[in-house]
Amino acid sequence: MGNALTKPFISQKEYLDSERLALDKHEYFNGEVFAMSGASRFHNRVFRNIFARIGIFLEGKKCTPYGSDLRVHIPINTLYTYPDISIVCDDEQYLDDQFDTLLNPKVIIEILSKSTKDYDKGTKFTLYRSIPSLVEYILIDSEKMFIERFAKNSEGVWSLSEYSLPTDLLQISSIDFKISLEMIYDKVFV
Repeated sequence: MGNALTKPFISQKEYLDSERLALDKHEYFNGEVFAMSGASRFHNRVFRNIFARIGIFLEGKKCTPYGSDLRVHIPINTLYTYPDISIVCDDEQYLDDQFDTLLNPKVIIEILSKSTKDYDKGTKFTLYRSIPSLVEYILIDSEKMFIERFAKNSEGVWSLSEYSLPTDLLQISSIDFKISLEMIYDKVFV
């Protein structure tokens, strides 16, 4: 029996040092590094539609939206990842003085694709729930008109709301924002 190939353990410091110089983005979890794939045109259109409207809505308010170039870290479970959209309110907390790794998002929005759908709905959501500041997690399907919104109540229990009609209004309660699915999916399925 031959020796099994094993991946070398990468420390969080090694990951960050390398990632800060990398041209491509990578996730990190428990000593392993994973390359992130590119996004489809439908993914990018959904992103544009919702991110632009959230950004305009939050102008002059205490919350700020960020796109997928801002890394999020969860110290309790070691995950470093790049959510499609993170919204942070009040005092932004960062890992260090590089200000490129956010610790306290209030809302995370992931735009699903075939390759990420199962991970974003399962393991990733389990890991995200370790973020004390996180109160809403929203999954937007880029292949069909369907959105799942998970919201944490004051007892720490997560509840699910689903949206699938053009006239449905996705509500992001923690920032008092509403948007129709028709606007989110504008020019997506053309």
